Amino acid sequence: MKHSIKAPSVGESVTEVSILKWAKQNGQQVKTGDLLLEIESDKATVEIIAEATGALSVMKPAGERIAVGTVIGMIDDAVQGTAGTTPSATASAPAAFAPTAAKASQAEQPMSPAVRKAVAESNVDVSQIAGTGKDGRVTKGDVIGYLAGGTVRAATPVAEVPARTGERRVQMSMLRSRIAERLVQAQHTAAILTTFNEADMTAVMALRNKHKDSFKAKNGVPLSFMSFFTYAAIEALKAVPEVNAYIEGRNIVYHDYYDIGIAVGTERGLVVPVVRNAEKLSVVDLEKKLAELAVKARDGKLSIADMSGGTFTISNGGVYGSLLSTPILNMPQSGILGMHKIQERPIAVNGKVEIRPMMYLALSYDHRIVDGKGAVTFLVTLKDFIEHPEKLNLGL
Repeated sequence: MKHSIKAPSVGESVTEVSILKWAKQNGQQVKTGDLLLEIESDKATVEIIAEATGALSVMKPAGERIAVGTVIGMIDDAVQGTAGTTPSATASAPAAFAPTAAKASQAEQPMSPAVRKAVAESNVDVSQIAGTGKDGRVTKGDVIGYLAGGTVRAATPVAEVPARTGERRVQMSMLRSRIAERLVQAQHTAAILTTFNEADMTAVMALRNKHKDSFKAKNGVPLSFMSFFTYAAIEALKAVPEVNAYIEGRNIVYHDYYDIGIAVGTERGLVVPVVRNAEKLSVVDLEKKLAELAVKARDGKLSIADMSGGTFTISNGGVYGSLLSTPILNMPQSGILGMHKIQERPIAVNGKVEIRPMMYLALSYDHRIVDGKGAVTFLVTLKDFIEHPEKLNLGL
């Protein structure tokens, strides 16, 4: 018996997914529970597990975008597969399936009356003609060119400029495409403005250094600066609730809870997992949650639920050495805090010049809902809690 492997539904609004990589090879023996492949949507990565034992037939290659519900492979429990090795992410579909699938897809594609007439009059097999029209459709020019040359032409748009030596084109992943769309959406939708301040990190660094060894030994997770900034941001959001709100039509939706998104850079792009009800978490629970989300982000295992929602976002560009930046809003949120590199600088303290570890802080906000006074108040409040961390009552 043959068991179909279908592209799964990974979200209510998701209609298309991409095959990130196959974990098994075509013809390989698989067992129930084995990891077969990873599917990528514009929001998350999902693992597909074998639901039967038998020989695997790969019908769609890695990198191909497919509609949800499409059959991407088969498991034949009546056939004994080969041992196989782990394939690369760019493994292509097997020869046994590729021509058949290509022929069927081209033969069934819509054709204009002119193309249909040209095909009928010339008695050619349209599946042998590589289309250069929209979505790979065959045009009348494709038919004429095929008849003139007698060979299948490459499916390359006629107007495409040849790549120079040293250039290469790589299709964007669905995640990268989604990131691009959301960033442009934010720029086109919100009235984004950024205000800046700086914080003296002396006190918070001293408090962290005092407790970090015992904290990790007792709880198994490190004590990071992100915890201090998360709690300080929550206090600032309480002082300026419009930063924790968003615009919906002609309404402003306020949140009386604090779901804090933590922007994480991965090899595949920027993701923003969410710590829900962060205001209710102890510092130990918060650090454990941050560590869990960091591992899932690194391994590409974040689910849609992990990244859904969020009322405010924190982005730490300082881990990459950024001294100052203007973060872009994570729509529909109205505020995002940018942390930066801690750098020693001379500053005036009680009339004297001292060298202090300083961090620039940036708040990008939607000026449609947050006024300049509110944005400045947010950063001043956050700065006060960072420079006087004992006010956070973390129980260290």
